[in-house]
Amino acid sequence: MALGGGSFDNPAGNGVMSEINMTPLVDVMLVLLIIFILTVPVMTHSVKLDLPKAKNAANEIKPQTVNLAITQDGTLYWNDTVLGAEAYAGRLAELAAQQPQPELHIRADRKVEYEHVARAMAAAQRAGIHKLGFVTEPGQ
Repeated sequence: MALGGGSFDNPAGNGVMSEINMTPLVDVMLVLLIIFILTVPVMTHSVKLDLPKAKNAANEIKPQTVNLAITQDGTLYWNDTVLGAEAYAGRLAELAAQQPQPELHIRADRKVEYEHVARAMAAAQRAGIHKLGFVTEPGQ
């Protein structure tokens, strides 16, 4: 239904036209259609190459883990080797210098005093060990 400004609404004929002019909309749509028709083949065009095929695996260097066991009386075991406090500090310094840095897993006896575990953790922190974990057994 057209709402034109004819002599019915405005006898002088100089009223505002309230219809939508479709011609500019169609012109814009045709220009956009032509642009898309021209650019789509350019976007999908590619150079066909016969690339060489190689089989290789990613070099994942998995860091080793060091098990530190602390017995009830505070004795330190580095991978089943008994260590004193000075030897422990030296081993920690060697461990911190390695790249990638190995993980230090602490296994402490259930009845060990917390002081022994805290000393071992503090020495690891002073040496620059970034990966420290605790090994426990699942509860029942």
